[in-house]
Amino acid sequence: MMAIWIAKFLGPVMLAVSIPMMLTPASLQETTRRFLANRPLLLVAGILAMTAGLAILNTHNVWAGDWTVIVTLLGWAMVLGGAFRIIAPGVAERVGTAMLGPPILMRLFGLGWAALGAYLTLKGYS
Repeated sequence: MMAIWIAKFLGPVMLAVSIPMMLTPASLQETTRRFLANRPLLLVAGILAMTAGLAILNTHNVWAGDWTVIVTLLGWAMVLGGAFRIIAPGVAERVGTAMLGPPILMRLFGLGWAALGAYLTLKGYS
């Protein structure tokens, strides 16, 4: 099943990203601010996100009533987020910066990201 194969990639990456979100949120927020202010980097990130999202959707665009819909939703989020960064980088910078909020919020999102990453990892490798 393709969703399992994709979950084996997405889950561990999400877990890895969640660690600095929870442990060093202020540092990650500063890195994010710098990233958002760098238009060439934002463009490249948009291209990579859109490409990865399209790769997911071209292999798994399944709207099932089970856990595999998470893979589809993440694929669509990557396509739309990547396209947004490519088409409207100034808006992406403003929206991204506005979403940074206090470090405790980053920790909470990190916890959610870790839970989702762990769930996908378990589904992929069990």
